[in-house]
Amino acid sequence: MGISMNRLSIVVCAVLWLCSAYLAHAQVQTTVQVLETYPTGDEVTLVRNQNFYLRLRYATDHPIQIWAEPYFKGQRANAGSNPSRTYAGNGEALGWFFLMDADAQVDEVRIRAGDGSPKGTHEVARYAVRVQGSDAAANGADKPEWVERMSALDAQAQRADYERRMNEPVSASTIALYNGFMLSMLALALLGFAAPAWGLWRWRGGWRLACAVPAVLMAFVVLRIIAGTAIDPTSHNLWPFEVLIAGALSSAAMAVLAIARRVWPGRRA
Repeated sequence: MGISMNRLSIVVCAVLWLCSAYLAHAQVQTTVQVLETYPTGDEVTLVRNQNFYLRLRYATDHPIQIWAEPYFKGQRANAGSNPSRTYAGNGEALGWFFLMDADAQVDEVRIRAGDGSPKGTHEVARYAVRVQGSDAAANGADKPEWVERMSALDAQAQRADYERRMNEPVSASTIALYNGFMLSMLALALLGFAAPAWGLWRWRGGWRLACAVPAVLMAFVVLRIIAGTAIDPTSHNLWPFEVLIAGALSSAAMAVLAIARRVWPGRRA
């Protein structure tokens, strides 16, 4: 019994050691460090339309994306930050952010890496720097070579990714889903016209008067679109959605009236 317990203890210890080694390895799969920044210095003032750039070095054993996010007093700063392309292996990445207004401040940059999902993205580094905004105009100073070079690489990668996605064949299921959605929307818009017209033809008394309300709504929307585009052809570029929304309201109103007419068949609306 003692020998068996000793063997069991050895096995348990070995399993625990393997698990801890695996977790330690998983935690160091991705590393990111800040090589330099522009503008330089521990305290920086950003003028209008100026970005704060970070030159990053990364090492990863799986594809990741990298974001440099500005913070002030532990809260996300009032600033916009860079999107990210996908990185793999070892190399350099460009992070940047800009202040949304002249009163915004930053006291640290938190660098996150991962796949973009809450569980798959983690903070991998922090960089302490004091950044504040200014209403002053840009002085037109040239950016460092690494900023221009890495910005061009990011733009090139974004174009290549866009072209790749545009050239990907659309699957039959996607086409069917899109066509089904469009047909459903068209049917809903047509129902918005047809349901009040049917009610005006079949119903009598107050019910006919009630179903005239969604009919007037549909007529008003259509006439508004026609009149608006006659004055300004660009005023109703999203007119199908306007008709769709009106059709949904009209159909809902007619459904309520139909239910009410069945519940109180002998009453006038």
